[in-house]
Amino acid sequence: MEQLDATIVNTAIPSIAASLNVTPLSLKSVVTSYILSLAVGIPVSGWIADRYGTRRVFGFAIALFTIASVLCGLSLNAPMMVAARLLQGIGGALMMPVGRLAIIRTFPKSELLRAMNFVILPALIGPLLGPTVGGVIVHLASWRVIFFINVPVGLAALYLVYRHMPDYHGNEQRPLDVVGLILFSSGTAILSWLLEIFGEHTLDPMTMGLMLVLSIALLGAYAWHANHRRYPLLKLSLLRVRTFRISVLGGFITRMGVGGLPFLLPLLYQLGLGLPAWHSGLLMMPTAAAAMGMKLIAPRVLARFGYRQVLVMNTICIGVTIGLFSLVGPGTPTYAIVAIGLMQGFFNSLQFSSMNTLAYADVEPRDSSMASTITSSFQQLSMSFGLAAGSLVTAWFLGDVPQTERVLVTRALHHAFIALGVTTMVSSAIFWKLRRNDGESISRGQRASRNSAPLSQA
Repeated sequence: MEQLDATIVNTAIPSIAASLNVTPLSLKSVVTSYILSLAVGIPVSGWIADRYGTRRVFGFAIALFTIASVLCGLSLNAPMMVAARLLQGIGGALMMPVGRLAIIRTFPKSELLRAMNFVILPALIGPLLGPTVGGVIVHLASWRVIFFINVPVGLAALYLVYRHMPDYHGNEQRPLDVVGLILFSSGTAILSWLLEIFGEHTLDPMTMGLMLVLSIALLGAYAWHANHRRYPLLKLSLLRVRTFRISVLGGFITRMGVGGLPFLLPLLYQLGLGLPAWHSGLLMMPTAAAAMGMKLIAPRVLARFGYRQVLVMNTICIGVTIGLFSLVGPGTPTYAIVAIGLMQGFFNSLQFSSMNTLAYADVEPRDSSMASTITSSFQQLSMSFGLAAGSLVTAWFLGDVPQTERVLVTRALHHAFIALGVTTMVSSAIFWKLRRNDGESISRGQRASRNSAPLSQA
């Protein structure tokens, strides 16, 4: 629900603008307000879960998200919509890290890979289905339905949470790092906002440059602050754990290449191939189907080849499949486009399953909450960087080419796919630093005497 809403609104912006009697450009804040709420809320989610318990916080997040969805659907003007989206973003910021934390603390490391697949799949499918589902809803009904469909989902989720979800608390009551929260959240919020509006020329270069310097300064100040505080908001010293560091940093760069696809592929299909929006959306469906199929075999692949070999080779495969989209043109058969999409979903799913579980291979149980918060924060930033990278590369190759010049647009997009594919392949070098037996406590269930109990009991 949260991942779907992150992208589903984009398709409905023209309809929402017409209904609220504003220009579509003025509703950019509807999208950015949600992203900013995530950037601010995710860092504090771990502390809140440790303090008040996973069941209570997760239930509160779902209730807040559902209520905010109703308020979005009832909005009468743009300010009301922005305010409701801010609330929705806060609920979403608590959902993913806290839900992932409950999974980590429930299952032993030997079963964590299979369990985490159920958390990873929505992150893969949501951004792919969002534009398609949003387009269908706007075509068949009112844009308000986009938000109202969250009500039955949210009510069902609340029932399941209070009936089945375990309630974990932190091992110690650590104080909230208010100064760290202000420094890190403001720094990431400014940086995320800059990346969202990048290339739209809504700010002059001088202002954007000053804000970029400010965001970097705030994040640098937080790094200094965290190293001099006993209970920091984000325990950056966890990055000294080799497997955790490689997973977080390698995943950050990999997602930058992959993150440009949701922006580039609709341009290729609609501007390059001249397909209608609904057809363009259908061509992105095979990727989601392949991601679900990979869920069934990912544990066996990792058990057979290990994290190092899988991540090094699979990252290269992702780069190659991104580059294959540069061969797609007006005369390309549909089955060939579908085949590339299937490969992309297959490799993406294996990649995210591997990176997201490797992060917890050598993290101590007492740091599981902090590790979940850090990975979620970096993933949110990498999504913003990925979209910005896709926008930058496309704008660079498109230049002043009119969108009506289909051949020239297609050629420019082909160059963009090659650039992102090469970037992704180069990022595989980070995973070369893994050792052959890294992650075996997860992929093969080894060191069972140490990790046989759930993380909450270890």
